[in-house]
Amino acid sequence: MTSKQRSYLKGLAMNLDSAFQIGKSSVTPENVDAISEVFNTHELVKITVLKNCIDDPKEIANVIAERTHSQVVQVIGKKIVLYKPFKDNPKIVLLK
Repeated sequence: MTSKQRSYLKGLAMNLDSAFQIGKSSVTPENVDAISEVFNTHELVKITVLKNCIDDPKEIANVIAERTHSQVVQVIGKKIVLYKPFKDNPKIVLLK
């Protein structure tokens, strides 16, 4: 993903509400399954890492992205934005 594509996705993510919260149990298989389900209806997902989670948000973002086959757009503080385009008909078109 190029920096222009990432910047475009960041702009789209600004208006999104967090779809998930990661708590003190950190990344669980249930969290990953639920996030995978959301990628069936959304291409861009925002996740909040709660204060009681001791793990690094960047590490959490990388683990979730790897397990859901998505891409990390940004990690700012305790907010994570992930992107996974639809296979058949993507709504968000990234220019090359």
